[in-house]
Amino acid sequence: MACAPVAAISAGGTAGVAGMTVPHGCAGRRRSLPIALHMMIPILPSLLRPFSLCICAALVCFAQQAAASVIVSGTRVIYPGGDREVTVKLDNNGAQPALVQTWLDDGDPRARPGTTKVPFVLMPPVFRIDPGRGQTVRIVYTGDALPQDRESVFWLNVLDVPPGVDETQSTTVLQLAFRSRIKLFFRPVGLNANGAIAAARQLKWSLAPAPDGKGHALRATNPTPYNVVVLSARVVHGGRTFSLSDGAMIAPQASHVFPLDAALPALPPGATFDYATINDFGTGVEWRAVLDDTR
Repeated sequence: MACAPVAAISAGGTAGVAGMTVPHGCAGRRRSLPIALHMMIPILPSLLRPFSLCICAALVCFAQQAAASVIVSGTRVIYPGGDREVTVKLDNNGAQPALVQTWLDDGDPRARPGTTKVPFVLMPPVFRIDPGRGQTVRIVYTGDALPQDRESVFWLNVLDVPPGVDETQSTTVLQLAFRSRIKLFFRPVGLNANGAIAAARQLKWSLAPAPDGKGHALRATNPTPYNVVVLSARVVHGGRTFSLSDGAMIAPQASHVFPLDAALPALPPGATFDYATINDFGTGVEWRAVLDDTR
């Protein structure tokens, strides 16, 4: 029997954890500390309130020590438009069996399986992986219309559900489920890996007003049909180093303004700086850029 969505695991990022329960018949009966707290709060709010910070701190510490047992091979999936299907390998590096659910979304991390219309089919969508074993997931393009002049981006979700709890245990057990999300790039016929490499160095960089109104930020414009993921950038000027506050993906024919960790003053004509992008293999590649506009 296919399991329904068991929890909203993460609001964003590439991985998340949450206390959860699984429908009967999927992984056995189990108890969940967050569910127990949810039932108790309406009854004893005054008693629980003083302990809320302690509970949150304990959950954070526990989550930091936990680790997903199911590992996705690679940090992104490239789907060439001319291919019949692509595959993704999952491995269970844990000591217990894992129930895994996979689905695709179009960018909304809160989307549940089956609620987003995407032109792909995953086979199998739900499966078990024994310890030390692996499972290959097939991703098949259904042929529904997608832009043929640029890449399209989707997200592959992998939910790792822990094994059932032994009902003979007398203690309450906190159950954690891990969800990983990685990008899937659909690359139409006519676009290829060499073009993706070239796109990374074809970014056009210029100065832009900083979002906080202090100094300047960096604007990157992507004139290519490829999605370019900028990992970092570093500007050295006047004996100081200015770095990006965070990276971002720049869509085809789009631009993005990157705030810096400090106010960047105006730069002299022809100023250069270094930046890094992520290639098809998930590896960072460094480039040297010249500002197109230093005003």
